[in-house]
Amino acid sequence: MDVTLLLCDHAEAINGKLYVMGGGWNILLAAGQPVNTSVAALIAVPWDRTNQRHELRLELVTGDGDAVEVNGQPLLMANEFELGRPPGTKPGSSLNAPFVWNVNGLVLDAGSYEWKLAIDGEPAAGRAFTVAPRPA
Repeated sequence: MDVTLLLCDHAEAINGKLYVMGGGWNILLAAGQPVNTSVAALIAVPWDRTNQRHELRLELVTGDGDAVEVNGQPLLMANEFELGRPPGTKPGSSLNAPFVWNVNGLVLDAGSYEWKLAIDGEPAAGRAFTVAPRPA
C-alpha cells in the first residue's frame, strides 16, 4: 500500500477526504511545552487488498528508535479498517482511505523524533521531525 503521512497542527477525516490545517511541518518549536498536533495519513489501497481487514499501528519513537512514553505508556495508536470496493471498480485501480490521529497536550524534549506507521505488521511509512526550543 502506498502511504502519505503529513504532520499538521490539526486535521480531520470526513467523508473520505482529509481536512488539514497547518500541515507539512518538520520542525516543532515547542520543546518542553504542551502542543496539540495531528498526523494525517492517506492510504492508497490496491484493488486486490480491498474487502479485507487491515491493522494500522502508529507509534512515536525518538531519533534513537526508543518508544516515546506518555504517563509511563508508549505513545501508540492501533486501529483496524476494511475498505469496500464500490461496484464497477476496475481491477488494478486503488482506493484512498484517509486517517487522522490527533494528540493533544503532547510535551516533548528537544531532539529528533519519528512517527512510524505499520500496516498488518509491516512498516508502511514514517515521518521524522525535530523539536527545538522556542526562540527568545
